[in-house]
Amino acid sequence: MKPGKTFVDETTVFVQAGAGGNGCVGFRREKFVPRGGPDGGDGGHGGNVVFVADRNLATLVEQRISPKIRAEAGQPGEPRNRTGRDGEDLVVRLPVGTVVFEADGREEVQLLADLAEHGQRFVAARGGRGGRGNTQFKTSTRQTPDFAEPGRKGQSRELRLSLKLLADVGLAGLPNAGKSTLLSRISAARPRVAAYPFTTLVPSLGVVEKGDRRFVVADVPGLVEGASEGTGLGDRFLRHVERTRLLVHVLDAGTCLLEERDALADYDTIRAELEAYDPGLAARPEIVALNKIDLVADRVALEPTEHALRERGRSVLRISGATGEGIEALVDAMAEAVARADEEAARTAAREARIAAPHELESR
Repeated sequence: MKPGKTFVDETTVFVQAGAGGNGCVGFRREKFVPRGGPDGGDGGHGGNVVFVADRNLATLVEQRISPKIRAEAGQPGEPRNRTGRDGEDLVVRLPVGTVVFEADGREEVQLLADLAEHGQRFVAARGGRGGRGNTQFKTSTRQTPDFAEPGRKGQSRELRLSLKLLADVGLAGLPNAGKSTLLSRISAARPRVAAYPFTTLVPSLGVVEKGDRRFVVADVPGLVEGASEGTGLGDRFLRHVERTRLLVHVLDAGTCLLEERDALADYDTIRAELEAYDPGLAARPEIVALNKIDLVADRVALEPTEHALRERGRSVLRISGATGEGIEALVDAMAEAVARADEEAARTAAREARIAAPHELESR
């Protein structure tokens, strides 16, 4: 995402599929055929509205600007048994990671589609069927039907689109903890960096390469206490770490020591918000990066915080986004954790395949 480009991660759209064309009422009127029978053709079918995931997109801004999406209607049938042309499907490309919900005002919102892979398709609204021409109603007792069937209306509904970034690693932490600086160190991403809170107002993605391994890291805007309830737009930002397989908690240890603040209190604030939003996030593999150690003259002062975090089972590394100290070790740890997550996912998929196989054999 380029700085300054509008980022929209949630919007509501109205989708209207095309109506089917009306059937035609027609009769043969040819020379030497005084009693020509019916020859009205069928109407064409209405076009569908189809959502397609596209990895080349990163925002829902187009849908925010043009929220009404309508597909083409089918054309009416014509004499001489000619069927009307079908309406073309309207293909709407959305960023990979877009989740589609029914937006009908209910508290229990129905999930309709999760477009998590490039090229994945979802028919958001189905076109109406074309009406039958009067030829279709001819029988032995009704040889000259003078009526036809109207086309059916296309499906219409209101949908909520919500974008969840697809990343392997999510950077979490309080505002001004140094997440953006870290992302710019480990990838080619260039997020906005400044020495004041909430510099980052939209999530940024960076691709990190380590040997033959590549993984995506998301810099999520700084979270604050109450983020899970919407404070500081935190509930909107938190969903962007839902899909990550590893969390890197960036803790501003250097500033905490200089200001004689408890770094563990900062850590517990973010952990509480993650758990309140989704208990699964709090259970995700995690690395704690003690950042801004270049501000610490006596590194021994970091040991109590490290010891307390390791007692909680956390992997702890010292880094400095400003000088680059410890960055290589952190990238190595990220790559190893992502590799372990890949292996675990493969084992889980294999187990599920073995469990499903006997049922599949029985059904044949």
